[in-house]
Amino acid sequence: MKKALILGGTMFFGKKLVKNLLAAGVDVTIATRGRTDDGFGEQVNRVTIDRGDRSSLEQLATQNWDVVYDQSCYSPQEALDISEVLANKVGRLVFTSTAAVYEGGKGLTEDQFDPYHFEIGELKTREHYKGVLGYQLAKRQAEAVYFQKANFPVAAVRLPFVVGEDDYSERLKFYVEKVKNAEEMYIPELNNVLDFITSDEAGQFLHWLGNSDFAGPINGGAKDEITFKEFIEMIEEIIGKKAVLTKNIEAATPYVLFTAFALSVEKAEELGYHFPEVREFLPKLISYYS
Repeated sequence: MKKALILGGTMFFGKKLVKNLLAAGVDVTIATRGRTDDGFGEQVNRVTIDRGDRSSLEQLATQNWDVVYDQSCYSPQEALDISEVLANKVGRLVFTSTAAVYEGGKGLTEDQFDPYHFEIGELKTREHYKGVLGYQLAKRQAEAVYFQKANFPVAAVRLPFVVGEDDYSERLKFYVEKVKNAEEMYIPELNNVLDFITSDEAGQFLHWLGNSDFAGPINGGAKDEITFKEFIEMIEEIIGKKAVLTKNIEAATPYVLFTAFALSVEKAEELGYHFPEVREFLPKLISYYS
């Protein structure tokens, strides 16, 4: 890979991806609305686009790209626009999808959601997708568009909850502070499992995938899983206080799902990428936030 276009890339693990690409000597162009300072100065090229304005994307077709990373697609219409505008201009595209395309369960494998045969349905813009179910449908349809409509190879990376010191959502920080302050938390099922990946690992995995010839859906995440009970006990041990759990649903917490939700990373491991176990990184982040 010598030349990469990143749609997005100015926040969270997108910035980690850019850093990995630059360290490898890749010529990087970031395409965004231009509203956020990416902090890379003259190290990157920049193009101002609006995913809702197809005409603004036409400028991307004036060049050829070894790899395009789509970090900012949140609707099937946006996926179709890129597929058509960049037809015959892309060596391969890596789409940042989500674990939310699955219905839930343990050891979720890539074949449990099939974008090659998923009915795309009506193409809509991101404003039409609200809430968790809207987000799930938008990402499912976007995957389906890329795999069914693009004339270049596509890899869709399905990631679980992303954590890191730079996590703007502050969801992990939320739990740490609730335990520190002895505030109530509602967790409906402590034996449900959940899955994490660090922003550093996500950036490295995306970079690695761009250098591979893999096409299709692929999961990323920790090598193992953790139950909510183990997660809370880990925080309690590090903080030195007991969590205050309640049946009051108004004290709802992030990450809470009414089913187990953890991905299998066996496919990535078979291809040669090795993820850490959750206990290798989560205690360090809890300590950071404490």
